[in-house]
Amino acid sequence: MTSAMMKKSRRPFITALIVIFLWFGASGVFGPLFGKLSTVQENDSSQFLPQSAESTKAAKIITRFSADQTQTIPTLVLFLGEVNVDKISGLNAHLATLGSTPIIGSDVAISKYLIPGQPVFAFPSEDKKALLASVPLTFASAQDLLPNDKPVLPEIIKTLRADSAAYAAANGLTANVTGVGALLGDLFGAFGGIDSSLLLTTLGVVAFILIIVYRSPILWILPLFAAVIALSTAGGLVYLLAKNNVIDLNGQSQGILSVLVLGAATDYALLLISRYREELHHYESRFDAMKAAYRGVFEPILASGSTVAVSLLVLLLSDLSSNAGLGPVGAVGIAASMITILTLLPALLVAFGRWIFWPRIPRFDDANPQLEGTWAKIGEAVEKRPRKLWMITAVGLVILAGFSTTLNAKGLSTADSFTKKQDSVVGLELLGEHFPGGAGQPTEVIVKQSQVDQVLAALGTIQEVASTDLVRVAPVLPGQPVPAVKVLDGQVVINATLSLNPDSVAARDVIPVIRDAVHAIDPSILVGGSTAVAFDTDVSSARDNRTIIPIVLVLITLILGLLLRSVISALLLLSTVVLSYFATLGACQLVFENIFHFKGADTSFPLFAFIFLVALGIDYNIFLMTRVREESAKIGTRKGVIKGLTVTGGVITSAGIVLAATFGVLGILPLVFLAELGFAVAFGVLLDTIIVRSILVPALSYDIGSKIWWPSKLQNNK
Repeated sequence: MTSAMMKKSRRPFITALIVIFLWFGASGVFGPLFGKLSTVQENDSSQFLPQSAESTKAAKIITRFSADQTQTIPTLVLFLGEVNVDKISGLNAHLATLGSTPIIGSDVAISKYLIPGQPVFAFPSEDKKALLASVPLTFASAQDLLPNDKPVLPEIIKTLRADSAAYAAANGLTANVTGVGALLGDLFGAFGGIDSSLLLTTLGVVAFILIIVYRSPILWILPLFAAVIALSTAGGLVYLLAKNNVIDLNGQSQGILSVLVLGAATDYALLLISRYREELHHYESRFDAMKAAYRGVFEPILASGSTVAVSLLVLLLSDLSSNAGLGPVGAVGIAASMITILTLLPALLVAFGRWIFWPRIPRFDDANPQLEGTWAKIGEAVEKRPRKLWMITAVGLVILAGFSTTLNAKGLSTADSFTKKQDSVVGLELLGEHFPGGAGQPTEVIVKQSQVDQVLAALGTIQEVASTDLVRVAPVLPGQPVPAVKVLDGQVVINATLSLNPDSVAARDVIPVIRDAVHAIDPSILVGGSTAVAFDTDVSSARDNRTIIPIVLVLITLILGLLLRSVISALLLLSTVVLSYFATLGACQLVFENIFHFKGADTSFPLFAFIFLVALGIDYNIFLMTRVREESAKIGTRKGVIKGLTVTGGVITSAGIVLAATFGVLGILPLVFLAELGFAVAFGVLLDTIIVRSILVPALSYDIGSKIWWPSKLQNNK
C-alpha cells in the first residue's frame, strides 16, 4: 500500500477518534447535570392547569384570605382510639410544639413550612373514636429542597408520620397521615425511584437483550454506551431548560425520558449495526462499509426520530403544563438519541474494527446471511398467500379493537393512582369512617357577601354536600367564641365539605353540580379547592385528546408521504398503526380490568398511549418500507417487499423487543398510570413488530403491488 493510500485510510480513523473525544467532553458537561434532574421536578397537579381554569382563578383569590396570602396544602393527621377530654387536651398540647420538630435528615424545623398564625389542633369525631388534626403546610414545601437536596414535602410527611406514630403508641392510639400533602408526599416518594431503580433496571434489561441479540461478549457494550451518553446528554439539556423555567418537568416526564431515550437509541443502534454488518460482507474496508450503511439508515432514522419528536412537540398545545412539558422533554430525548447514534456509534464501530463482532465476525465474502432462516420462511409465506394473511390479521385486530370502546379512562383518584396501598390512602379510607369524606379538604366557593344566604341555600340542596361554613378572621377553636366572617373586597369564602372522599372520581362529578347551582345565582361565583382542581384537570385532558390526536395524525401522514414519496403507502402505514393502537387499547381494557384489577385509567392515558404507540409504532413500518422502497427500485415492488421483509425482520423484531422491555420497566414504579402506560406501549410495540410489520403491512403491500407507490414513478416498477 502506498503512503498516499495509507494516509487516505487513516483520515476516517482520525475523524472517528475526534468525534469520540468530542462526545466524551460533552458527557463530562451534561453527565453531572443529569444527576441533578430530580431536583427540578414539579409534581403539584394544581400548578399544571391553565390560568383560564375556574379552580386556578379561585386559588388566586383564596390565597388572599390566608394570614400571609400563602396558599396551603391540606395535610391531615388522623388519630384513632377512644377519645376523652384528657386525650384531646394532651394531643393539642403536643401539636402546639410540632413546629419546633426538625425535618428528618436536616436541622430545618417544620415551622418554616407552616402557615404563620394558624395553630395546629385536633378535634374529635361525633362518635368519639377519632381525632383529626390539620397541618397547614405552605406551597413552598412542595417546591423547595432541603440542604441534602431531597424534596421537602416527602421528608415533612415522613417526620409527621414518625412523630404521630410515637405519640399515638404512647397514648393508646393509632395514627395515619393523609390529605393532599400526604398523597403528594407519597407521589414524590414514588418518583424517587427514577434515579436509581428504574434507570438501573432499564440498563440491565437492555444489556441482557443486546447480549442475546448479538451473541457477543463485547459488541453489546457499544450501543448501550452510546445510549447512556444520549440519556446523559438529554438529561443535562432538560435540566438546564427546567432550571431556567423554559419547560416544566415532573417525575412522570423524567421516568418516561429515561426509558424513551434508552429504548429509541438502542433501536436506532440496532438498525445501524445490522446494516453495517450486512455491508461488511460487501466491502473490504470497514470505512467504506460504514459509508454504505450510513446511506441506508440515515434517512429512516431521521424520519423515525422526526416523527416521534414532532408528535411529542404537539403536546405543547396541551392545556396542562405537565403534558406540555413532556413534549419538549421527550423531543430533546429523541433528538439526543438520533444525533448520538448517527455520530458517536459509527465512530466507535469503525474505531474498533471488525473484531468487535467476535465471535461472529463478518467477512468480506459478498454473502448476505440475512436472506436465510426464519424471516426468509415468513417472506415465502407472505408471497404465497398475501390476501389471506392480511385479511386474517386485520379481522383479528378489528375484533380486539372492539374492546377499546369499553376502556374506562374517566380518571383516577390519587388514592387509586398507586399500585400498592400507601399510608395516605389507608388514612383516607379510615377518615371516611369517622368524619365526612371531605373533612379537611373542602370545596371552596367564592361569593359576594350579599349572596351568602342564597348560595348557602343552594349548596344545602346538593345531597353530597355534608356541611358548609364560612372562612373567618381566625380559626374556630374548641370552647372559644366563633370569630367573625372574613370579608375581602366584598367577597367571602364558603367551605363546602363533601360527604365523599374529596379525591375520588365521584367527588369530582359533584363539582359541575355545585357550579351549576351557584352560577344560576351569579355566573361570576368561583368554585375551587383540590376536588375542583382534579375535575378541571380531567376536563383539560379530555380537550387535549380531541385536539392533539388529529393534529398528530396529519403530521405523521405528511412525514410518511415525504419520506416514501407516496400518498397510498403513507395512508396504508398510518391506517395499520391506528388499527394497532385501538387493538392495544382493547387489550388494555381486558388486562387492566381482569388481571391487574385497576380501578380505571387516567383521562390522559389515551393521549399518551396514542403519542407513543403511533409515533413509535410507525418507526418499524418506516424501517421496513424504506428498505422495501430501496429494493423495489432495483428488483421490482413485489420482490422488493419480500426482500425488505426478510433482511429487516431480525433487526426490527429485536428493536421492538428492546423498546417493549424498556417501557415495561415502568411497571416497577408503584404508580398505576406509568404501569398502564408501560404495558400499553410494550404490548402495542410487540403487536406492531410481530403482527403489523411482519404480516399485515407486507401482505397488503404485496397484494396491492406497485400501485402502492402512487404517485411516484416507482409505481411503474412491477
